[in-house]
Amino acid sequence: MKRLALLAACLAAVGASAQPACPANGRELPVEALYGAWEARIEGQPGIAQVRLQKHPDYAGVRGTISRTGGTKAASVAQLAGDIDDEGLLNIDESLDGRAISGSWLGELQPGSCGREFKGTWRNASDDSTHPFVLNKTGSWQ
Repeated sequence: MKRLALLAACLAAVGASAQPACPANGRELPVEALYGAWEARIEGQPGIAQVRLQKHPDYAGVRGTISRTGGTKAASVAQLAGDIDDEGLLNIDESLDGRAISGSWLGELQPGSCGREFKGTWRNASDDSTHPFVLNKTGSWQ
């Protein structure tokens, strides 16, 4: 009976170590974990924005889009590009026209979210206002 209990404990330990660890901060998060579909909630903006991120073709970061709908404003789609910076923060630039920066995102990976939630500040470049945001991963890139 003792041998069976010891065997079960060993198998449980091996199984637990085979599972990837949940990153404690952004520095531990591989850039590939950013690829996929996300929902963004920005304080002061109506509705939930849809974010899609994929591998950036020119550097070790991400590129994608954010689609906003709702409220009294017309729907808009902006381009995104960024990465996890040296401090472990999500740092993304947003552009409505593909040239000028219209917004910027600076967020921190939330503990225990396993790379699926960032909270931070979105800055609107047109009026320099800042707004808290929450970014939640909803699925892989399709």
